[in-house]
Amino acid sequence: MSTFYFIAFLSIFFSILVISAKNPVHSILYLILTFFTFTIHYILLNAQFLAIVNFIVYMGAILVLFLYTLMLINLNKESEPVKPFMVKVAGVFGGGILAVAVASSLKLIGASNPVLLQNPDLGLVKNLGKVLFNEFLLPFEVSSVLLLSAMVGAVLLATKEKEPKAA
Repeated sequence: MSTFYFIAFLSIFFSILVISAKNPVHSILYLILTFFTFTIHYILLNAQFLAIVNFIVYMGAILVLFLYTLMLINLNKESEPVKPFMVKVAGVFGGGILAVAVASSLKLIGASNPVLLQNPDLGLVKNLGKVLFNEFLLPFEVSSVLLLSAMVGAVLLATKEKEPKAA
């Protein structure tokens, strides 16, 4: 149980660093660490599939894409537009509403009993594969054909036709 609290502390700590970092690249790197702590939480909860998907999709693809995009757009303080006063007021108002929501949710938290799973093999990838390829084989294959056709369509839309040369 102490491992859970330590990882929860790290999750909150890295999340605060994401928000408070001055450098956007550092903010994205802290976000990668935050998602890594989420992956550890999924492993502790015996949700192996979610841990693998979180690790591969979020940490491996999306955040790396964010990092490369951020490095390509080259943010400078000189090029940043000045925010109007109303935007700042709206930000403070939204932050106040969030603080009230967090405070009221903490007030509602009481002593709860731990949840015990009836089946300890619930989140295993082996069981997900059995269900996916037995009960849901047809929808799985239809979705794969749909994704394949979307990929082919995207490639066809992205390629330009060669225009014939004028004589």
